[in-house]
Amino acid sequence: MRVAVVDDEPLIRAGIRMILTSDPDIEVVGEGANGREAVELTRTHDADVVLLDIQMPVMDGLTALSELRRVAPKVRVIVLTTFGERENVLRALEQGGAGFLLKDTAPAELIRAVRAAVAGDAYLSPAATRHVVDQLATGRAAARGEQARARVAGLSARERDVLALLGEGLSNADAGRRLHMSEATVKTYVSRILAKLECENRVQAALLARDAGL
Repeated sequence: MRVAVVDDEPLIRAGIRMILTSDPDIEVVGEGANGREAVELTRTHDADVVLLDIQMPVMDGLTALSELRRVAPKVRVIVLTTFGERENVLRALEQGGAGFLLKDTAPAELIRAVRAAVAGDAYLSPAATRHVVDQLATGRAAARGEQARARVAGLSARERDVLALLGEGLSNADAGRRLHMSEATVKTYVSRILAKLECENRVQAALLARDAGL
């Protein structure tokens, strides 16, 4: 798994590199200090995943994410953030980010997030992301709720059950245990839900679930 790390703080980059390279399946193929370098890294290093900070000089992370979606749509982008950047995080997820991590996340979660991104999933940290998603939805539910409920209405009852658990940040395995279903069956439901709702990834579906009040 080829990963690029982009953050304007050298100590943050060094810490992330140390964590990632502790997994023999992960290779850090490049580092950058701003959004412009993130775009260049994807062109020159063939990364599978980019870990991308939001607040950076030259080109911020949100602008870089939009550019990456245009020039390298197959690259999976995981946004690095803090609690103080909630509105920016929402914008990142709506633009197709493959998830987000708090900068004080546990090392094991960082590796899980990369693995999930490479597998085509988006990572929602049950420990931290659920709280952030709740905060992101606050104040926007009224404007978005009606549209979200209309989209969710086309799902079956079981699909809505699975979507609600996505909104809680549960993994396929955890959702399966909650619903007494196999992980493979949940994965099939998730794929069907994403197609029906025209969501690019689990994160967008989770936000839609919160807006719909599931």
